[in-house]
Amino acid sequence: MRIGVDLGGTKTEAVVVRIGGETPDVVARKRIATARDLGYAHIVTQTAALVRDVAREAGLGASALPPVGIGMPGSRTRERRVKNSNTTCLNGMPFFEDVEKALGRDVVFANDANCFALAEATWGAARGARVAFGVILGTGVGGGVVVTDAGRPRTWDGAQGIAGEWGHIPLEPRDGPPCYCGRRGCVETYLSGPAIEAAYAERAGERVELRTIATRAAAGEATAKGLLAERVDLFGRALAIVLDVLDPDVVVLGGGVSNLDVLYSEGPAALARWTFTDELATKVAKHALGDSAGVLGAALLP
Repeated sequence: MRIGVDLGGTKTEAVVVRIGGETPDVVARKRIATARDLGYAHIVTQTAALVRDVAREAGLGASALPPVGIGMPGSRTRERRVKNSNTTCLNGMPFFEDVEKALGRDVVFANDANCFALAEATWGAARGARVAFGVILGTGVGGGVVVTDAGRPRTWDGAQGIAGEWGHIPLEPRDGPPCYCGRRGCVETYLSGPAIEAAYAERAGERVELRTIATRAAAGEATAKGLLAERVDLFGRALAIVLDVLDPDVVVLGGGVSNLDVLYSEGPAALARWTFTDELATKVAKHALGDSAGVLGAALLP
């Protein structure tokens, strides 16, 4: 039995799961709003309470918590403080230590995209791949690297905990949109859900959800169709940088933007245009575990 927590920008989910089988056996699950506008202390308290709540739903006592893993945006400094999180109230804070104190036990933490990639490599669309790159296209843009060794998928964090962070590759560092990281023109400022919605609003004069943009593009609306074609090309251009360095067997897409059909119908061709190869062998796959891949991967961390 393991507890996994996925701390996202808009929602936080926790599960109790039995691992070791061909598929994850979820015993209990609970999802709540992250409410990051309420600040750092609230997130710490809420995370610890959620772990206890889901353990209680699984029939586990507070004194018998199984190992806990937490996935979240960003990584950690050498002093175990949060860095690079798009939930900016966490940056610079001792979140890992404070959650452990609130729970009274050690907790394993990892980047949420690493957790997503780990789950998909263990149970999902990247199962059997020697090297997998998991992509999060949602409120933000992230990535995680998983290498399978001796039959066991393992995350590759890198020397500074930033392996896979393709969302902050600068595409237009001088004239691009400002990014929360302090730079301009990062991949995230073009390919995240909010970025695509904002670009459409600027061009069409109307703010609508991503799914509406996709529907309008499929119906032939010029603004929506042109915007998505442009963003698919940027997707290929940005992801080609990763392929040229990492050369994974499979790229698995997750997050709300990954539900755009155009990423699978036209994305591979865009990727092939920009990748340094005469024949693109890397598979671009949609997630197999739904939006729970991150929380399931977190449960695999301990």
